[in-house]
Amino acid sequence: MEIGHCLCGEIEFGVEGHPNDVLNCHCNFCQRATGSAYLVETMFDRKNFHLLRGAPQVYDHVSEGSGKVIHIHFCGTCGTKTHMTFDRFPASVGVFSGTFDEKDWFERTPENALHFFLSTAPKGTVLPAGFEIYDAHYWQSEGVASTPVVFDENTVVTDEVKAESVERLKNLKP
Repeated sequence: MEIGHCLCGEIEFGVEGHPNDVLNCHCNFCQRATGSAYLVETMFDRKNFHLLRGAPQVYDHVSEGSGKVIHIHFCGTCGTKTHMTFDRFPASVGVFSGTFDEKDWFERTPENALHFFLSTAPKGTVLPAGFEIYDAHYWQSEGVASTPVVFDENTVVTDEVKAESVERLKNLKP
C-alpha cells in the first residue's frame, strides 16, 4: 500500500495497486488549487483508496468542464488538499499526487498519462512529446471521448499553441 498525508499529518491515506490513469490537468480550478501550472492527479477505483487517519473537510466545487460537482477533501488544520471524489465519476478517487510520501512510485508514460485543458494552460508550460493532449476535458460528455493532439517533440505553450487549441474547440461546436 502506498501512503500519503497532509502537511501536518492529521490526514493520512493509503492506496492499493497502481493508478488507473495519471491526469495532468491545466484547468483554471487545478491551477488555483495547486498554485502551479497544473495538477498531477492519480486516479484510483474508490475501493482501493483508504482513509487511515483523520476526517477531512470537504469543499464542493462545480466543474468548469462538466458542470458537475467535484468534492475536494482537505485537512481542516493545515489546509492541504489530499483527494477528490466526483459526482460525474462516483466509482473513482483522484489523489493530489504531491501528497504521496514516495513521489516516484508510479509511472508516467504515454500509455497511462495524459494532459488536458490545453486551452487554459499557462504560457511557458512544457507539454511532453508522445502524450495525448486534450484542448478541454478528455470526455466531451457522458461516454463521448474527445480527440487528442500528440506532439512529436516537447512543446512549450505559447500564444500560437493556445490559439490553435481554442480554434480546435470552436470547430467541435455545432
